[in-house]
Amino acid sequence: MSSEQTPTTTVETTGPRPRRLTYAALLAALEGLALVVGGVWILVLGFTGHPDDRQQAVTGGITLVVLALLPLLAARGLLGRRSWSRGPAVITQLMALPVAYNLLQADSMAIPGGIALAVVAVAALVLLVNPETTRALGIRGPGNSGDTAK
Repeated sequence: MSSEQTPTTTVETTGPRPRRLTYAALLAALEGLALVVGGVWILVLGFTGHPDDRQQAVTGGITLVVLALLPLLAARGLLGRRSWSRGPAVITQLMALPVAYNLLQADSMAIPGGIALAVVAVAALVLLVNPETTRALGIRGPGNSGDTAK
């Protein structure tokens, strides 16, 4: 295959990382850490407390810890300017919005948590789709493949 047929892609990784990208990574990491803390807390209560169903508590805790891997890996990828990391980060935020909505519908102390989660998810989404973030990750939009051969 000649060099004319092989498209070359370059990622603009020179220079400092844009603050928007750093903030998006920090928000994703914050969500991941919150999931880990919640999962460990449920596990500890499941083993030491008197839950209604110990198996359900353990399963819920493990599930939260495993779910924390998605935003934590996305945050690491965003800090490293990996283009693949934006997808998992956006998916994490989109999954957080219905959770925030359900927390807002509760008649309990969960309402402030729902507000905080909604604010973080919307802020992270705005940061992730920002053109500066997209350029820093080397993501090209439709029609901008860089292929000049027609």
